Amino acid sequence: MKAIQIVKPGEIRMIEMEKPEITEHDNVLIKMTAAGICGSDVGIYHGTNAAATYPRVIGHEMVGVVERTGEHVTHLKPGDRVIVDQVVNCGHCYACEIDRGNVCAELKVRGVHIDGGYREYMAVPEKDCYLLPEGLSDETAVMIEPVTIAIQSCSRAALNEKDTLLIYGAGALGSSILKIARLSGAKIIAADIVEEKLAEAVENGADFTINCGKEDVVARAKELTGGYGPTVCIDAACTKDSLLTLLKAAGNAGRVMTMGFSVDPVQVNQFLITSKELDVRGSRLQNKKFQRAIELIREGKLDLTGAVSHTFPLERAKEAFEFIDTKDASIRKVVLTFG
Repeated sequence: MKAIQIVKPGEIRMIEMEKPEITEHDNVLIKMTAAGICGSDVGIYHGTNAAATYPRVIGHEMVGVVERTGEHVTHLKPGDRVIVDQVVNCGHCYACEIDRGNVCAELKVRGVHIDGGYREYMAVPEKDCYLLPEGLSDETAVMIEPVTIAIQSCSRAALNEKDTLLIYGAGALGSSILKIARLSGAKIIAADIVEEKLAEAVENGADFTINCGKEDVVARAKELTGGYGPTVCIDAACTKDSLLTLLKAAGNAGRVMTMGFSVDPVQVNQFLITSKELDVRGSRLQNKKFQRAIELIREGKLDLTGAVSHTFPLERAKEAFEFIDTKDASIRKVVLTFG
């Protein structure tokens, strides 16, 4: 079968792999139909994702059709459309015991530490498969995974209706966070350098916007909150100065969420954290949030229409990554499709 592999940073190629076989553990064989390109995939391609190992078949936003099941599978059958959980955890370390398997001490992420979804077939455990809502295309269904990341970040932030949230970055990640955050009842400020993305944020429920290229983010965020500052700040841009900006912007007793994977040193002002008694929290991957995302879609509370801006066939994966590198303003989510 065909697969797309990052051989080393900067080198992507199509390879031939053995088609996987069903085993007692990996008891569902899935024919892949769509896989998203995430910012972390781009980071693996460029060598800036500290978690990745090489060579690696990447892809962790994975949608497909069940082709065959093992004898002990009870909830799935051939023909079922599913999305695959990317998290593989040990189940017995401290993190797993307190139900935070997404940061398991032995964590393996499909597409990062072990081979992922940019291949024609995958074999995975039944428990890692979630049935897709009817009427949702495979390409759009890829967006369920970014939604789980958004649900996780809002959960870690303990976001509620009393909060004012500043989402720093209105791209694919920021847009997903916004769609989940608006369900909390919080006031939402979206910040970005692209006016088109800010306009889209307003359409998706943002109460206010800040153009980072034209306005002072900290001053404007405080102005919009009566001088107090946002009570929750989520960094969906993950630039070298975004964390310090959000520490400055956050109001007293606020929460600042980090989601980036860069290992480059950044400035952190301890006085800002201590004097305002800020909680600075990481949010990684998701922790069994797929079913919640799917429920929101089925309940009509979450609409993913229009989230995917471009599709490329698997064979043109290199072209897709190069297109993302152009930072074209029209790019939202880019999805690879399988013939």
